[in-house]
Amino acid sequence: MKLPQAVDQYVSHKRSLGMQCQTMARQLRAFCQAIGDINVDEIRAEAASAFIYGSGPVTSNLHGKFHVLRGFYRYLLSRGYVTNSPLPTQIPKEPERLIPYIYSREELQRVLQAARKESHWCKLEAHTLQALLLLLYGAGLRISEALRLTLADVDLEQRLLTIRETKFYKTRLVPLGPDLTQVLLTYLAFRCEQGHPSPPEAFLLVTRHSLPVSVQLAEDTFKRLCREVGVRRKDESRFVPRLHDLRHAFAVHRLTACYREGEDVQRLLPQLSTYLGHVDIDSTQRYLTLTPELLSQASGRFEQYALREVSYD
Repeated sequence: MKLPQAVDQYVSHKRSLGMQCQTMARQLRAFCQAIGDINVDEIRAEAASAFIYGSGPVTSNLHGKFHVLRGFYRYLLSRGYVTNSPLPTQIPKEPERLIPYIYSREELQRVLQAARKESHWCKLEAHTLQALLLLLYGAGLRISEALRLTLADVDLEQRLLTIRETKFYKTRLVPLGPDLTQVLLTYLAFRCEQGHPSPPEAFLLVTRHSLPVSVQLAEDTFKRLCREVGVRRKDESRFVPRLHDLRHAFAVHRLTACYREGEDVQRLLPQLSTYLGHVDIDSTQRYLTLTPELLSQASGRFEQYALREVSYD
């Protein structure tokens, strides 16, 4: 069987199982382009290694390609299309994984206070910047989801946001709390005063010149705010606090509050997963970085449970 035909068959198989597999398909197409239109049992180990390693430094992309090809060759081996795999048996250690930065509430207050100040150097008006930050933290949105919101997607009477074409190609409804609803009401009034376009299809968040806000502009502005107020990592990780980490902070703070208020954590997790737009709870668990406050609350809950068990004996 020719390599392109095998790739098409494998991708179709994965999609029949309900997987989107966009990234996987793209990497396998690149593998086809690098190897050529040859039979799958003729691919040599040197050619496979050359594709996996590329010509640059070791990055997570190397491991991504390796894991995609490993799944592909398991499929080929199980169906007898090849008798052995040309993939390397060992690859370099994966680089340090990104560790999200969980902002404290005090740090969030400092950033928001800085965002409220009118800055002429910034292409974003203060009200727009504040609304963006509170959408990311208060509603747990991805930055791309917040920037794609249109006026038609915001229903403040029902306190709902409609998030369209998310990371997993689905649409979801996100309920809003009263505080965030008030923030958006204030922002929409300001937006109207500034004369920004207001047809239903217009973007909710716009620059001073009524242009869509780009991800790069939002991230650069946020980094500048963090430098202004001295928000920085205090651990040994090389990763700086990111705009996307506001979504991680939302998840961790909500779980911490659940412990503090004595709620049922196991019941909350599926709800939190749905709210964040995740396909499963495992995806949500990756967001739950263990902070000292979360550890303290979880330990306290376990201690209460253990004491009850002892008293029953």
